[in-house]
Amino acid sequence: MSQAIPDFTVQKTATPKPKPDPNTLKFGQTFTDHMFIMEYSDERGWHDGRVVPYAPLSLDPAAAVLHYGQEMFEGLKAYRAPDGRVLLFRPYMNAERARRSNERMCMPELDVELFVGAVRALVDIERDWIPEKEGTSLYIRPFMFADEAFLGVHAAHHYKFIIICSPVGPYYDAPGGGIHPTGIYVTRDYVRAAPGGTGFAKVGGNYAGSLKAQTEAAARGCEQVLWLDAVERRYVEEIGTSNAFFVINGTVITAPLHGTILPGITRDSVIQLLKSWGIPVAERRLTIDEVFTAGKDGRLSEIFATGTAAVISPVGRLVSSDETLSIGNERVGELAQRLYDALYGIQTGKLPDDRGWTLTV
Repeated sequence: MSQAIPDFTVQKTATPKPKPDPNTLKFGQTFTDHMFIMEYSDERGWHDGRVVPYAPLSLDPAAAVLHYGQEMFEGLKAYRAPDGRVLLFRPYMNAERARRSNERMCMPELDVELFVGAVRALVDIERDWIPEKEGTSLYIRPFMFADEAFLGVHAAHHYKFIIICSPVGPYYDAPGGGIHPTGIYVTRDYVRAAPGGTGFAKVGGNYAGSLKAQTEAAARGCEQVLWLDAVERRYVEEIGTSNAFFVINGTVITAPLHGTILPGITRDSVIQLLKSWGIPVAERRLTIDEVFTAGKDGRLSEIFATGTAAVISPVGRLVSSDETLSIGNERVGELAQRLYDALYGIQTGKLPDDRGWTLTV
């Protein structure tokens, strides 16, 4: 699917940067030549959308985002297909999720077509930055924040919407490329989101609050954290910044979207693929005790996380304060590998997209 790109003002850089070596790309450390910026005010609405050279921002020290955290962000990727096309994966879902995040954070609505058009305009300018090596892509980070200068707790009247891009390798370094099992620490001391909070929105505060548990996970030799619910500390919710899936007795179980779970684009795609393959999927609450019991008696065959950054991330170990559970001999599970191959194949144009998930830039 392809549509005309909106006509934004474009200012090309006079000093283009050298492209990085695709064999040594780290996630989110290199940035392209340009960025997209657009302003909002109550009087004018969204205006002055433009592609400009990548550069530092100038903010008033009293900018509301610095004091009250009024902001949101998104994440998606662009891939280069074997025939040279540049593909985005389900960008309209990102635009809809951004709209819901904005509503929760009392920020102005950004039209879905305008969001996607801005992404396509920037990616079109930066298409030469999209690496072609297996496992690489161009990560796209749209974000919005309140830049009005004031001290006082209320919604701002002025905002910026910005998009930056970064050529990236795998989120987790896997020997030989591809995906590999990770270790996950089960925290009972900290929570990611509570009912009535911002768990379903993609906002920075959710991630800042996760860093303490992430530090503890790393100290225990784990890459990420398994979050439990905030009320009873019993029900599994997310893995790190990703949605969590558990395969028990042949059924794939994931937490329902009840307000504390981020509605992941990859999550939705995985559920659709599983159902089309005839694999049972249950969106239900699952206790951590059920997980450990199923692991011990052989009914738990796989755990994996899903998200834009890593696509599919298999889990090889669950580590709690008093025990460690090995899953699938700490190897990549058959279902996780099948899902990764299918999704990555569609995203990169190597497999046919019969669902209309990709958008050509």
